[in-house]
Amino acid sequence: MPTRRVLLDAAGAAARAGLWTVLGLLFVVAAPATLASAHPTGAPFQVHQYHGLILTPDQARVVAAVHTAEIVTRQERRVVDADHDGTVDAAERRRHAHTACAELAAGFAVEVNGERLRWTVTPGGYDYEPGSPGLPSARLTCDLAAPARLSAPATVTIANHHRPDGTGYREVTAVGRGVRLIDSRLPEQSVSEQLRAIPPADALVVNVPAATVRVEPGAAVAGAPTAAAPAERAGLLTTVPRWAEQRIEALAAGRLTPLLAVLAVLTAVLLGAGHAALPGHGKSVLAAYLAGRRGRPSDALAVGATVTLSHTGVVLLVGVLISTSTAFAADRLLGYLGVISGLLVIAVGVGMLIAVVRGRAGHPRGHGHDHHHGHDHHHDHAHQHGRRAGRLGLAGIGVAGGLVPSPTALVVLLASISTGKAVFGVLLVLAYGLGMAGTLTAAGLLLLAVKRWVSLAERRPVRMLARLGAVAAWPLTTSALVLAIGTGLTLRAAAVLT
Repeated sequence: MPTRRVLLDAAGAAARAGLWTVLGLLFVVAAPATLASAHPTGAPFQVHQYHGLILTPDQARVVAAVHTAEIVTRQERRVVDADHDGTVDAAERRRHAHTACAELAAGFAVEVNGERLRWTVTPGGYDYEPGSPGLPSARLTCDLAAPARLSAPATVTIANHHRPDGTGYREVTAVGRGVRLIDSRLPEQSVSEQLRAIPPADALVVNVPAATVRVEPGAAVAGAPTAAAPAERAGLLTTVPRWAEQRIEALAAGRLTPLLAVLAVLTAVLLGAGHAALPGHGKSVLAAYLAGRRGRPSDALAVGATVTLSHTGVVLLVGVLISTSTAFAADRLLGYLGVISGLLVIAVGVGMLIAVVRGRAGHPRGHGHDHHHGHDHHHDHAHQHGRRAGRLGLAGIGVAGGLVPSPTALVVLLASISTGKAVFGVLLVLAYGLGMAGTLTAAGLLLLAVKRWVSLAERRPVRMLARLGAVAAWPLTTSALVLAIGTGLTLRAAAVLT
């Protein structure tokens, strides 16, 4: 009977480990552990470019436009406002357009049969456009022209080196007038309406750093197909957060009453909670970590508190940096923060792996259950070390989850600062962080509840799960999951910086 009891206990432990392995993998698949995925290269940080190439027998012409989103526009305002009087007049916008178009022409290289064209630049203008409340975006237009020998067969190469650090798309179109383009992959029409609309997800060729087009004399023929922009079908999960973001941005920049202030704070809490429910923010890391250790409700609460503090602090720091200096490109800065976040997760995974190795070294399989009094101190020391390592791991997960700031929180903060309500902006950012923390804490508590349910059900093991648990050494599996997630975070963030 004792032997049968031991076998049942072993089978139950194996089933529990197997079930947790399956749940962990499903959690990772269902909620991809990429902090960057929760923070797509969003509109507030992007710089989009459009270059429309028009080829004739004796000339190449480019109709160009550059759209800078709200946060980038705010940073560049310090450069446009040459006299630093706080306002940008028409003369300052004309001077900036002249300088910016010259920089664009220098960066957009077009060669005909290996000979680079020399552009004649005609600035179109630099104008502010409606963006988020209190934070406009900006649009630069330029016209480039250069003589080109295209009356005979030629090869035209395009290389866009303008603002290479930007995270927006670089759309290029090409049409022939009096010449025909051979095997051109470039569309003839702009899917973004020359940066006046967001391209559809299935748009063809909207990010072109380089291209090659063959040109022959003759009547123009139809070029590459252009993806039509289908009507956007926004579901409830898209329209509600979008509406909430617009409302809180409007409240941050508009006139406040006590009632509106309370509504804005509550909206920020709900928006932060919904934002943290999206894929990312370390939920998968938290799941694997709590599953691989003896997690407690206080652990989930600690992670939530750390996320609130780290996210609020990072938003305030980034907001100050991009408000007071043009030396920090917002999208690059977020990319570096993403790399640091990924490295923190890797460090947590390495710590978990070291703890597993030390545990196995200190408790080999042949180790009996007879304990001597002299061994008690070793156990106490090991447990203290484990608690310290656990606290460090939880802190690492919390910091990693809040290290990449939410674009919405940044826009709200900057809009509040621009309208003289900096303290209120800080309060909204804090409320946003509390909402994020609430979601992560709830996810951790739910995970622990499921874990307890599995423990109670282990007396009825399932053979398949028992076999799976026997194969998967659970502590090693969770460590490997955290390491894999951290590596993915780091590589994805680093890809934005290259």
